[in-house]
Amino acid sequence: MSKKVVDLSDGDIALLKESSLLVGKTLAEVAKHIAPGVRTGELDRLAEEFIRDNGGVPGFKGLYGCPSTLLISVNEEVVHGLPGDRQLRDGDIASIDCGVLMNGLYGDSAYTFTIGEVPEQVKRLLRVTQECLELGIAAAVEGNRTGDIGFAIQQHAEANGYGVVRELVGHGLGRKLHEPPEVPNYGRRGQGVKLRTGMVLAIEPMINMGVKEVKQLDDGWTIATRDGKPSAHFEHDVAVRKDKAEVLSTFSYITDVLKSKGEL
Repeated sequence: MSKKVVDLSDGDIALLKESSLLVGKTLAEVAKHIAPGVRTGELDRLAEEFIRDNGGVPGFKGLYGCPSTLLISVNEEVVHGLPGDRQLRDGDIASIDCGVLMNGLYGDSAYTFTIGEVPEQVKRLLRVTQECLELGIAAAVEGNRTGDIGFAIQQHAEANGYGVVRELVGHGLGRKLHEPPEVPNYGRRGQGVKLRTGMVLAIEPMINMGVKEVKQLDDGWTIATRDGKPSAHFEHDVAVRKDKAEVLSTFSYITDVLKSKGEL
């Protein structure tokens, strides 16, 4: 990844928003089918079909050798879990990360789903992680720095007794899936890259119920918590603006589906 931060025009940001919204619609399509007993590979197949039917290309598939459209990380898996024959079970949580390339620009978003009946302490982890995302977004305004985003996320997570993953970070977004700057979920106020209008960031807190340390599994992709406790992951794409960040992705399609299923 080059060090140069690329600014996007308002026209490009509008196109990138289309990609991001298609990610949200794809995750909502997944939400219709996610349930105990479903195989992660089947969700991946449905997602690829939906993206292509709607004029996009899977953003992850083939990139860095990634074999899938979705990355599905279950329970203690933090990110980069590969879909396959695994069946989701009652009580699981699953972070589903999806990317779309359309009009030459990438969208990238993630949502952690509950499968069946999930313990209240795990639901709390998901709730706090979403709050971390909202606080990070609130800090993504012109004149702030990446450290202000990380500080806001870290403070809220650690105040609730959770560990903040250090090895994986958010990132810039545009004509490449991963652009500068890196956007850590920890940091100090006033440190890091200065934010300016035209920058698009993928902000994605990865918050662990236990320790912050992680490990890579033998498949060479999946990252899991070192202590085996659950991890949650939510991600939005945002355009930096003067007074308030513009959120380009959405969870609204997902929540509409979950409400219709009686799960929210």
